[in-house]
Amino acid sequence: MCRNLRRSFPGPWGSLDVLRGVDLSVEAGEVVAILGPSGSGKSTLLHLLAGLDSSPAGEIYWQDFAVHTVHPRELSVERARRIGLIFQHHYLLEELSALENVLLPGMIQGQVDRSRAEALVHEVGLDLQAQALPRTLSGGERQRVAVARSLYSRPTLLLADEPTGSLDSISARAVFDLIVALVRRHGMAVVLVTHDSGLVQGVDRRFELSAGSLIPA
Repeated sequence: MCRNLRRSFPGPWGSLDVLRGVDLSVEAGEVVAILGPSGSGKSTLLHLLAGLDSSPAGEIYWQDFAVHTVHPRELSVERARRIGLIFQHHYLLEELSALENVLLPGMIQGQVDRSRAEALVHEVGLDLQAQALPRTLSGGERQRVAVARSLYSRPTLLLADEPTGSLDSISARAVFDLIVALVRRHGMAVVLVTHDSGLVQGVDRRFELSAGSLIPA
């Protein structure tokens, strides 16, 4: 997935090296968790893997697609096809129902498949809330909608940035377990970053991001 990935930011006393030659490979159906405190660079790494940021050095691949070599316009098209994204905040459109929010990637791409969205709403356990607006849903339910939306385009890679960070402990566990179950069922690779080491006992591999390097945890 990535080789020798580096990222620096300007600081008050010179350049701050956030990532120092990170290597990571994830297989289909595998769940990899990256742990570390706030500010350790976890979100920076995930944004690079998603092609939302660029690195001055290193290589990133989505299967056979070389992310680091293409024009941003082509990258955007391929991201929509290949990558599912989940963030700490759900980013649902408040004027759309839960089902319509799941359909949103299809609306944007001009490939609306209502039956696909309905199946995903069912998979995340929200059949009764399909027509509900986000403001009427609990935090855990809103994040379940976001999880379903991330799977709509049948991505091969799911990237999750603190997907349970805004939830209480019970909802966080339920959403985390749901993500893992769906990844296993759909055969995707997933990279999930979190500061909560208690959540990630059932993942395939765990790493700690420390001083810009990934260390097996």
